[in-house]
Amino acid sequence: MSAINPEPAQPPRLRTVRSFGAGRGRVTRAQQRAYQHDFPRYALPFAARPIEPSACFGREAPLVLEIGFGMGETTAAIAAAHPELDFVGVEVFAAGIGSLAMRLARLHLTNVRIVERDAVEVVRDMLAPGSLAGVHIFFPDPWPKARHHKRRLIAPGFVASLSSRLLRGGFVHCATDWQHYAEQMMQVLSQEPSLRNLHPGYAPAPANPLCERLQTKFHTRGQRLGHAVWDLVFERF
Repeated sequence: MSAINPEPAQPPRLRTVRSFGAGRGRVTRAQQRAYQHDFPRYALPFAARPIEPSACFGREAPLVLEIGFGMGETTAAIAAAHPELDFVGVEVFAAGIGSLAMRLARLHLTNVRIVERDAVEVVRDMLAPGSLAGVHIFFPDPWPKARHHKRRLIAPGFVASLSSRLLRGGFVHCATDWQHYAEQMMQVLSQEPSLRNLHPGYAPAPANPLCERLQTKFHTRGQRLGHAVWDLVFERF
């Protein structure tokens, strides 16, 4: 299988601590074809300036940010179930981008755009304050080793930046199957002064005020194996 051509050289990035791991590098033939032929139809090129959602989607609709969508199963399912919403999905792995693009093409969905970039840069540079109705962060890299905890995405600085991009009443919905990370998420989100927990503790699933987290086959398999999942839903006020 031939490798996907790398992107042209980019200027040095300010971020040096990545919030994602180096795994998931293998790309199937189908994913590579979709990356090359379907992804351009849904691509939202990275630019260091805020996007105009109405120009990207050709309409006015609530905008939801999907961070680290993996293979795109959940993103495509939620987008299909909620055609009244628009979604910007952010991912760095070609396999996942190709997989989601393939799903979008198969379902003829038009309410999803994909940014191939680190989510920290996308939130910082591409999203205007008060532009988001919601954010989904489902099963981010847990970085289980203690020396790598600084790489976890859910950290005070990023959460503050993310919250500033939310409309009042907008939400952040996180999910993880790592208990220690769930506890850290709860601490960080609870300490952000512009957010409040919509539940006494962890949220029952589905508990999203705008669109629920649909259960994937991997989640179902994990439940059969006895793996717990922790959901957290916080609202900007």
